[in-house]
Amino acid sequence: MSILEIIGGILILIGSAFLFLGALGIFRMPDVYNRLQAGTKATTLGGMSLVLGVGFLEPSWMLKSLIIIIFIAYSNPISSHALARAMYRRGHYPLIKDKDKEKMDAYREVVPHKTKEEEKS
Repeated sequence: MSILEIIGGILILIGSAFLFLGALGIFRMPDVYNRLQAGTKATTLGGMSLVLGVGFLEPSWMLKSLIIIIFIAYSNPISSHALARAMYRRGHYPLIKDKDKEKMDAYREVVPHKTKEEEKS
């Protein structure tokens, strides 16, 4: 076994572990915003590690692996931001377990949403 195969195998194991933890985070988190955060961070790091591990196992694919890693680094945060913004605009607000919800919701002024009393009338 060469050193590249060892590094590639370790990176693939690390990537697989992060992808598993991301899936577990999506399953365990209470609302869509926490799920997006857990899934995006884990899949970004997990996907990058996995693709880089493949690049180390097959050195002729290293350039393609780096291009894919750059694409993942740009697309994952942008897509999660777009999904979170769409969910907020649709009316799915963050789960806040505090009595003073107005102070905790920073986007309330930007996208005003109705209270439960206003929705009933």
